Amino acid sequence: MTLDWQPLILTFKLASVTTAILLCIGVPFAWWLANTRIRFKPMVEALVSMPLVLPPSVLGFYLLLAFSPTHWFGQWLDRVAGIRLAFSFEGLIIASIIFSFPFLVHPIQAAFQNLPRSLTDAAQVLGKSPCQIFMRVLLPNIKPALLSGTVLAFAHTVGEFGVVLMIGGNLPHETRVASIAIYDEVEALNYAAANFYAGVLFMLSFLILLVVYVINRKALK
Repeated sequence: MTLDWQPLILTFKLASVTTAILLCIGVPFAWWLANTRIRFKPMVEALVSMPLVLPPSVLGFYLLLAFSPTHWFGQWLDRVAGIRLAFSFEGLIIASIIFSFPFLVHPIQAAFQNLPRSLTDAAQVLGKSPCQIFMRVLLPNIKPALLSGTVLAFAHTVGEFGVVLMIGGNLPHETRVASIAIYDEVEALNYAAANFYAGVLFMLSFLILLVVYVINRKALK
């Protein structure tokens, strides 16, 4: 049996890039959600949480419409920037960021909300800037939540199926990630290859979660 490692490589590449981008935008957004008092905060939180309750195919369908060259947004991207997101790896990244966003934001937002206000007040009295307070005071105190959110976002991206199928289709070396490869091999009755891909994802997910629980347990001691 000849195995194609490309779907696994592409999956880990997608999950890594998605998680890195989510950390850059999700952590500041989680801090903002934890501290803002705007009237429309419940609406913002509901929009952020939509991927948790929407069927992946629904989100994937609307993203596919938006990215399509027949839609005004897709036309604008194609005309102005020469970018086509439908059935591309870049489109998978954007869809994965949207789909995995709440898995990173929610635990980090909760951690920010549980921090005592005295930490920020003390840092301000010592003359620390807002950036220094955020980087040197707040973030070190929510390390377990940062780790949990990062791992959840990574693992969730690894396991995506409906969204990546709608946005990326099944293009070898471009959008054929491991979850799509498993589906293909099962349809072809090639259970040995499907078992290989599924086994790798299973073991990876288990090891990631085990590491998270061990690290968080040590952090609480």
